[in-house]
Amino acid sequence: MIKVRAAITGVNGYVPEYVLTNKELTTMVDTNDEWIQSRTGVKERRILKGVGQGSSVMGAEAVKGLCEKRGIDPSEIDMLICATATPDMIFPATANLIADKVGAVNAFGYDVMAACSGFLFALTTASKFIESGSHKKVVVVGADKMSSIVDYTDRATCIIFGDGAGAVLLEPSEDENVIIDAVLRSDGSGAEFLHLKAGGSARPASHETVDNKEHFIYQEGQTVFKFAVKKMAEVSVEVMERNNLNGDDIDWLVPHQANKRIIDATANMMDLDHAKVMLNIEKYGNTTSGTLPLCLWDWEDKLKKGDNLILAAFGGGFTWGALYLKWAYDFN
Repeated sequence: MIKVRAAITGVNGYVPEYVLTNKELTTMVDTNDEWIQSRTGVKERRILKGVGQGSSVMGAEAVKGLCEKRGIDPSEIDMLICATATPDMIFPATANLIADKVGAVNAFGYDVMAACSGFLFALTTASKFIESGSHKKVVVVGADKMSSIVDYTDRATCIIFGDGAGAVLLEPSEDENVIIDAVLRSDGSGAEFLHLKAGGSARPASHETVDNKEHFIYQEGQTVFKFAVKKMAEVSVEVMERNNLNGDDIDWLVPHQANKRIIDATANMMDLDHAKVMLNIEKYGNTTSGTLPLCLWDWEDKLKKGDNLILAAFGGGFTWGALYLKWAYDFN
């Protein structure tokens, strides 16, 4: 019996028009362009402006463009998963809002929250619905409006993050150009080093939490950096070893765009030529759940059918993982 697996058959991205440059940031916080670039690799980031504009707005634009590129009607989508750390609201799910905005009237959906690893976790989950035979067209969205939870007086975090979204379409395939394997991990003891303190059920929003700036990202940079380098590289190497791959076999590393130094260190530990590493952190910053699909979107015209890709991510929680796939189509 032929095994049916999930292939990525389309990708699309969306970033807001407003560009927040390092130069503009220097008017908001004590920093400079050289300091930012040397520590993060970020030159600019996109910011979603406007009243009532949430992650679903960007996610919907990414999905609309995806459907147009693939020539499918949104009503053909039978499942939509949205990875986001910045949902429009606690409920309903941002996935449901996106489905409504695009006209995916036959899709059921839900959100996945695994911080910067969210898209990777959602992609792995979605592939299982394809493999089971229960669904034929599954859309996975990664969308985050990080500007909504960034304190622009905190130079340790405001320099890193931006807003953006990307989406991929998964469909069944019987050939080898599919999602092949994934290694996913989490460790809740890391919560103290990277979290959003208030706004959940343990510490609901109050006058006190707002005054104390507890609705903004808190990150203990050095601890997160060390853990991210070690864990992102470990799972990438593990998934390669499980599939008898070495650095020469990999055509592209698609890394979470958290910090260029983390990305470089991961590539080194994989024994991978840096020319094979997808980078766009310089123009978008860290868009959390959006980084991986935005990379695929930016590099789509360079990908060839049969290319070996490793997707790797690390996020708050802590969460981390790596996924191995063979690219399913040539760009035209």
